[in-house]
Amino acid sequence: MSTLYAGLDVSLEMTSVCVVDAEGRLLAEKQVSSDPEAITKALLLVEGTWDRVGLEAGPLSQWLFFGLKDAGFPAVCIETRHAKAAITAMSRNKNDRNDARSIAQIVRSGWFKAVHVKSTESQELRTLLTSREFLVNKVRDHENEVRGALRPFGLKVGRVSASGFAQRIRDLVSDRPRLAVCMEALLASREVLRQQLASLHNALLRVVKNDELCVRFMGIPGVGPVSALAFKTTIDRPDRFRRSADVGAHLGLTPRQFQSGETDRRGRIGKGGDSLTRTALFAAANVMLSRSTQWTALKHWGVTLARRSSLKKAKVAVARKLAVIMHRMWRDGTPFRWTAQEA
Repeated sequence: MSTLYAGLDVSLEMTSVCVVDAEGRLLAEKQVSSDPEAITKALLLVEGTWDRVGLEAGPLSQWLFFGLKDAGFPAVCIETRHAKAAITAMSRNKNDRNDARSIAQIVRSGWFKAVHVKSTESQELRTLLTSREFLVNKVRDHENEVRGALRPFGLKVGRVSASGFAQRIRDLVSDRPRLAVCMEALLASREVLRQQLASLHNALLRVVKNDELCVRFMGIPGVGPVSALAFKTTIDRPDRFRRSADVGAHLGLTPRQFQSGETDRRGRIGKGGDSLTRTALFAAANVMLSRSTQWTALKHWGVTLARRSSLKKAKVAVARKLAVIMHRMWRDGTPFRWTAQEA
């Protein structure tokens, strides 16, 4: 029996399927609905031994990947930039059929980088984090809209606590009925957003409280529930990284480099990978260096670096160190080591 390879070009509604053999000969082509069951039926029509079934990373990739795995197919998820470069080189005319053919040939040749597909649990917890972050941003947008709407009338909100914000606005517009109608509508929607944000935040706290790893992460000064859970859901499995130092690069916390001949320049951090986790680690580093009163070897290193360079660069460097330390704590099952002697 021939060895089979398949390429899937996935869109929201339809998926183009292309099957080739070990020599690259086209064996079957079909367009089916973007559903694991429909794709499985199309693949089962071709007789042979399956080596790889490839699809690009995308919004539906997790669902299709696990659906194909459950059906017994050796599915692989391909890094999007690699797939795009190969597809562009193989075919000048871009359409779904040609893309599926190109992906099938990429999978057959092995010229691709496989993407780790996170577990369903990690994806669900990730959705909790992103939903909470969405509401945080919307509450801030509402408050900024209110401030901006009142400013042309000389009504300045000033610095006020989150709990006292609504009363401050009502006091400012108490003698302006038209403005009061507008502000009440905005304040009412803000209050609903705040209630739902509190609900999601409490759900996040319950998850973290019952997770031994997150509790261990929060033993690090500056690392809170959001940072701990974001790091866990992004990494998903610590054995994905051979070295803990690779985690910093994975999260885009290492400097960019341009090296050619005698030229060797290093720039700002790459900012690749997961932006939410990178931001959370930077916030944790900021708390450690600027607010925390607990002295650790890591804080001493960061403060020394800030004196030598700048506070912003020190925060980035500490965030990168935090990623390395948290990965090592996860992999080795050890707690945070406060002093250099313990480390």
